[in-house]
Amino acid sequence: MADSLPTEFDVIIIGTGLPESILAAACSRSGQRVLHLDSRSYYGGNWASFNFSGLLSWLKEYQQKSDVAEESTASWQGLIHETEEAITLRKTDETIQHTEVFCYASQDMDDKIEETDDALQKNPSSLTSSTVTKPLDSACLSEETHSYVTSYEMPAKDIPKNDGEISLEVSGVEGTLAEEKYCGDETCRHTVSDGDTDENKPIEEDNNDQLKRNRITYSQIVKESRRFNIDLVSKLLYSQGLLIDLLIKSNVSRYAEFKNVTRILAFREGKVEQVPCSRADVFNSKELTMVEKRILMKFLTFCLDYEQHPDQYQAFMQCSFSEYLKTKKLTPNLQHFVLHSIAMTESSCTTIDGLKATKNFLQCLGRFGNTPFLFPLYGQGEIPQCFCRMCAVFGGIYCLRHKVQCLVVDKESGRCKAIIDHLGQRINAKYFIVEDSYLSEKTCSNIQYKQISRAVLITDQSILKTDSDQQISILIVPPADSGTCAVRVTELCSSTMTCMKDTYLVHLTCSSSKTAREDLESVVKKLFTPYTEAATNEEELTKPRLLWALYFNMRDSSGVSRSSYNGLPSNVYVCSGPDCGLGNEHAVKQAETLFREIFPSEEFCPPPPNPEDIIFDGDDKQPEVSGTNNIIMAKLDSSEGSKNLESPGKHLEN
Repeated sequence: MADSLPTEFDVIIIGTGLPESILAAACSRSGQRVLHLDSRSYYGGNWASFNFSGLLSWLKEYQQKSDVAEESTASWQGLIHETEEAITLRKTDETIQHTEVFCYASQDMDDKIEETDDALQKNPSSLTSSTVTKPLDSACLSEETHSYVTSYEMPAKDIPKNDGEISLEVSGVEGTLAEEKYCGDETCRHTVSDGDTDENKPIEEDNNDQLKRNRITYSQIVKESRRFNIDLVSKLLYSQGLLIDLLIKSNVSRYAEFKNVTRILAFREGKVEQVPCSRADVFNSKELTMVEKRILMKFLTFCLDYEQHPDQYQAFMQCSFSEYLKTKKLTPNLQHFVLHSIAMTESSCTTIDGLKATKNFLQCLGRFGNTPFLFPLYGQGEIPQCFCRMCAVFGGIYCLRHKVQCLVVDKESGRCKAIIDHLGQRINAKYFIVEDSYLSEKTCSNIQYKQISRAVLITDQSILKTDSDQQISILIVPPADSGTCAVRVTELCSSTMTCMKDTYLVHLTCSSSKTAREDLESVVKKLFTPYTEAATNEEELTKPRLLWALYFNMRDSSGVSRSSYNGLPSNVYVCSGPDCGLGNEHAVKQAETLFREIFPSEEFCPPPPNPEDIIFDGDDKQPEVSGTNNIIMAKLDSSEGSKNLESPGKHLEN
């Protein structure tokens, strides 16, 4: 068979989410033969980023999956021997539920855009007739049934960098459907680079002029689809966090670029305020009195080394952090800032957990900017692709659109021996790593999964206007009622390469108690005004206008222990999907723990050698296959390394 894969590997990894991609890079770097598979047509799984058309295609896939018959696959029963048994894998991904799409932007009648998808035409009943949902561009989907690719098949991004960017060479494995967002032509490069040249807008202007200038239609959003990079999961990187340390240590950082989150915001008494974080911010703040500034600085100084002063908190170990803050003479204003915008915890959080969170926040200040957080250009979905690229560089083989029908288990030893793919090929390996969503209902029958509520919004203004329209902000909205969760809001500007000029991309996240829309819609209404609603008062005029909204629930498998799965062989390891936390600490810890369990004597993601020091003698550990046009063995190339060193931006360093 011309498209057959090698039949022997050391490690087979199913799923290309962040923990699986980190493991793939670590295994390949340690000299293991790695096969990395994904039944999806894009990298990242639930950690992926899509351009706007790609997101609509992703939605269409989920909304239609129950009506689509399963594709016929090669019979695998005949490949199972008498001494073996099969563990079947799930045929469809069921980690996304309750998807709801609303379009508030009007249709520009001068633009003729063919409607191709009635399934997404869901209009809120309160909207006027001018509110139209728009078509799903299915042209971006590839007709191929499977694909074998490595990072060197992907065009690198050749985009000028801002001085404000914390640079890492952006040259990762591309993961949108049909790799639309990284086309190699001049038109695409020009389109993306325009986002870096936005000019600052004045804070105050005539409302009528503003309405005319910022009239964004749905047709424009669709036309500028490639300027959007929309994350399925909304996260930030702590500047002193595990992921940043791993990116620097492994030199994977050269494949990505980052920007500082510029503002920490708070929602108090119905309005959005900027939270002072650094010493300079505290003393420059106009929101705090001089007495409050001194009290806050004294408390934050204590939090940096609270372990050295146990007498100041031991009596409150059984209390909540919010109760403890009241004993520190903090005003209600300061208590709110510390609890929701610095510690970023729930009111019921314990005193110790609150102090730890506050200390972590403060320790991350100043490493790369004035806030503790970084955001990757082009979206969170870049990070898994960076690690996939590293795996490919060291010989890993990548196959998208490649389904695995079952795991083959030896009855006597209880160990997994092989997989059987959708082409009916049996592929052997020593270790198997599987993303949770691929496991069958039978394997997961004892598990009660948590859920994450997500909303993605496109708006026309920032939730807190300043003299710059290129702010990256994070806001925690406290729960309105007891028993509900706080909502985390991340607002991205066009310079992050995640949205078109004159728009903002807003992510809302919380732990689910109901459907995503029920959990998050009240917060959306507090912060934004639907585009079609006529403003009735000054407050409505000042709110950003909501152009488009998506709600969905995502499975959170991060708290599931290995013992909860039924009948897993000892050499099959499970990676979870995204958790609800702000950072990526859980994914990095999980990847490192599993790697050390599988290869206890190997170093986890060491720095790669200099390209000039690598000598190929023709005796690679990766198996060679004749007659395979679609399988590319990636080898490190010295010219690639030299090119990366010439990046004009600033590199992440310790």
